[in-house]
Amino acid sequence: MGLAERLTAIDERIAVAARAAGREQEEITRIVVTKFHPGSLVRDLRALGVREVGENRQQELSAKQTELAALDLTWHFIGQGQTNKAAAIRRSADVVHSVDRERFADALHRAAESDDVLDVLVQINLTDDPGRGGVAPMDAVALAEHVLSLPSLRLRGVMAVAPLDEEPAAAFARLRDIADAVRVADPSASWISAGMTGDFAEAIAAGATHLRIGSAITGPRPDRG
Repeated sequence: MGLAERLTAIDERIAVAARAAGREQEEITRIVVTKFHPGSLVRDLRALGVREVGENRQQELSAKQTELAALDLTWHFIGQGQTNKAAAIRRSADVVHSVDRERFADALHRAAESDDVLDVLVQINLTDDPGRGGVAPMDAVALAEHVLSLPSLRLRGVMAVAPLDEEPAAAFARLRDIADAVRVADPSASWISAGMTGDFAEAIAAGATHLRIGSAITGPRPDRG
């Protein structure tokens, strides 16, 4: 199966899941994660109509965004952000999904140039491991309110990865509750970035607006060795 066929197959599955949840496919944004793939694959995706692309690593994001700057793409940074790389992330990303602490939000804000505004999401840790990326659910609203105090950042909503040891539907239901609480702080923060290849149907049922799909579309990641 080639790239176009894989993309079509995923989009058909998204459409089925949306219908099952009583939703319109058009309200769901499919982000293609191109981690470790070359810029040429992103060009091929763009030729197939893809506009939303995600990267996990700052170096790869920056390199691809520079290489492909002439293309009409929206770049999503979905990896763990380091404060010392915040300026580089901000220069290349249109959306940052992984704001998980005040220091990272502050670093992104300090990196603002002129009056540009960066779309960001608060990443929620749905596991019991504090070492995993994301803010604890009980602290999500406080972090969202901190983001709202930074004028160069626009709070869009929340992001999370379902834990491996929990049913995705239950995890995403918890995320939906957190998203509702964040929307009390900012009614316009309506995005829920959740769902990958194995669990996006459950994420759609829980209200996900943005899905992060990788190798099911791009194919196996190239050998980095």
